[in-house]
Amino acid sequence: MNPKQEIEQLTRELEYHNRQYYVLDDPKIDDYTYDHMLRRLEDLEKEYPQYASPTSPTRRVGGEAISAFQKVQHVVPLESLQDVFSLDELREFDARVRAEEPEAEYSVEPKVDGLSVALEYLDGVFARGATRGDGLIGEDVTENLKTIHSIPMRLEGAPPRLIVRGEVFMPRASFEALNAQQEQAGKPLFANPRNAAAGSLRQLDPKIAAKRRLDILVFNLQLAEGRTFRTHSETLDYLRSLGFKVIPYTLCRDMDRAGALIEDLNETRYTLSYDIDGAVMKLNDLAARERMGSTAKFPRWAAAFKYPPEIKSTVLQDIVVQVGRTGVLTPRAIVAPVHLAGTTVTAATLHNQDFITEKDIRIGDTVKIRKAGEIIPEILEVELDKRPADAVPYQLPSRCPVCGAPVVRDEDGVALRCTGAECPAQLSRNLTHFVSREAMNIDGLGSAIIDTLIEQKMIANPADLYSLDFEAFAALPGQGEKSAENLRKAIEASKGNDLSRLLCAFGIRQVGTKAAKVLAMTFGSLDALMAATEEELTAVPDVGQTTAESIRDWFADPQSQDLIARLRAAGVNFASQKQVTDTRFAGKTFVLTGALSLFTREEATEKIESFGGKAASSVSKKTTYVVAGENAGSKLKKANELGIPVLTEQEFQDLIQEDKE
Repeated sequence: MNPKQEIEQLTRELEYHNRQYYVLDDPKIDDYTYDHMLRRLEDLEKEYPQYASPTSPTRRVGGEAISAFQKVQHVVPLESLQDVFSLDELREFDARVRAEEPEAEYSVEPKVDGLSVALEYLDGVFARGATRGDGLIGEDVTENLKTIHSIPMRLEGAPPRLIVRGEVFMPRASFEALNAQQEQAGKPLFANPRNAAAGSLRQLDPKIAAKRRLDILVFNLQLAEGRTFRTHSETLDYLRSLGFKVIPYTLCRDMDRAGALIEDLNETRYTLSYDIDGAVMKLNDLAARERMGSTAKFPRWAAAFKYPPEIKSTVLQDIVVQVGRTGVLTPRAIVAPVHLAGTTVTAATLHNQDFITEKDIRIGDTVKIRKAGEIIPEILEVELDKRPADAVPYQLPSRCPVCGAPVVRDEDGVALRCTGAECPAQLSRNLTHFVSREAMNIDGLGSAIIDTLIEQKMIANPADLYSLDFEAFAALPGQGEKSAENLRKAIEASKGNDLSRLLCAFGIRQVGTKAAKVLAMTFGSLDALMAATEEELTAVPDVGQTTAESIRDWFADPQSQDLIARLRAAGVNFASQKQVTDTRFAGKTFVLTGALSLFTREEATEKIESFGGKAASSVSKKTTYVVAGENAGSKLKKANELGIPVLTEQEFQDLIQEDKE
């Protein structure tokens, strides 16, 4: 691909990963890979400036602030740091600094992998705390920060106004305890301490945040009204004296010493009680910092040394195959135990047959392994010189390892799928999905209880839930009459759910929560949807040919028809309670951005969908309108660049209230 195409592709990929990391707290790649992608884009834009976008990720300080909390404008921007990946690059940074500050002294500190926040104190009292957001505007999470015991609520001898910056994190011990609780409750596990910390800090209920046992390390003095300091180390010592938990630091003037400190920190990082992903080197002299200033992206007086993921060798002892809810076969490598990134690893993902074939992975091989994003163990490559003579190429089974039914490859992808309609592996996961919160929302039925009900032959498909023997359920270990009665009420209540929940619960391929809502509102009843032709289905927004075929195939299956008949007999609702009677927004896509005052996001989205429109999360050429509230950011800028009409909240309300033309 040519430079222009590569710049455009990298820009799209980085924007996606920005949102996953900064907005959704759900990173899909490790930081090391992301940082190298960003570096490649920077290099291309430097060489071909005519192709650089004004909104390029290289010009961003951070990500968007999410709208769930009140927006806060930072008095002092929370800047990001320049990344370096080698000691040579660190020496280049030092040379640039010494060209202006020959007597430079640095503070070397661990780079905590958490969530950056600003804490503001007025007359010594903790007044407000906010997330970094995009560096200029963050989110008010004061009440959740108050639950962190290491954050002082009052300061003795503090200036009238004090703002400090710190990193909120979840200690490894707290993370392990939290995941143990999640597993016991049959809930999804958190991927890593950073994700757990970010999710905890954004809980709307502070009581939940309080249970997560978060911690903080303060690493910068943003503002101290009426006080002056000569060095960064003086500010840290001052903050420690006020009662803050302060980042550990070491001062040095020699680059060999700095490099040794950074390497030592890397070697001992997994002995710390918290995760770090690098080390930070900052100019200590504050006046020198002022003289050097900042670029548009980061201060010129600091750099963040990013550690590469730890890689170790181990032996692949076996390959096991798991069967998912939709029948997809997923291979998993069983490896000899190896200590990696602070934990003992005994298994790694193998993705699919194509991945195994491409890397020629065989049982008995010595493989190099790492944690992707220091989260999920993955195999990088095979050490061919250590391959046993009897190792043979691996092929996924042609029949399901659970039920023995034939396995087929998806026409539109690399997945291998079990064809057994009554496969026990699929049954367990199908039932777990059927009762989940986004589907029929039947509380009291976790995956462990469902597995027990299957083992006891009390249920064999979702319809069996509506004729469950509650006396037998009460007699199960760990249950009782109260649990049985609560479950009975939950199952009975689920009968009245909107059709959209039932469609989601069916687990039809390509039909998730959003598609289920649109289909329910469009057709109004399950019978109308079942009678719909492919042409009628594809006329629905966001329903393409593949989705339409999946819907038709699912309804044509005799087992699906039996399930529907039994649910109908049980009295489960088959009608949509929110039908589209006014289609003024049909074919139109809206994007909401900024802080809304006349509506909540949920209310605005519901209005759009009730009129046949679509509420999207990102701006594109297909966007019809952008509804902009206060402090609208990058989405508003993109809308203006693409020439997409922008509505104020009042104009949006006028559209809703006006009669259909």
